Amino acid sequence: MELTETQLEDKIEIVGDFKHVQIRTATVIARDGVEISRSFHRHTLVCSTKSGDPAVWSDTDISGESAEVQAICNAVWTTAIKTAYQTAMDAQDTLGA
Repeated sequence: MELTETQLEDKIEIVGDFKHVQIRTATVIARDGVEISRSFHRHTLVCSTKSGDPAVWSDTDISGESAEVQAICNAVWTTAIKTAYQTAMDAQDTLGA
């Protein structure tokens, strides 16, 4: 009886005005080649992150993502999308302060 565990990105979605990229990863457990269990993990990527003191915007580091996810992010995260996202988030910060 051989158990194997495989992980695969089974769903990649582009969501919302700011092109957030959602990735669903399936973990499949199989016994002798027959699937006996499947579970899911999701994570979301946004085009820019703000950090430091004073806070500065930078591109989100996607180097740890798969080549497919990187290609999608690079295609949809245009300069216009990044600027619009940063402007919207800065406006929220101003309202919350």
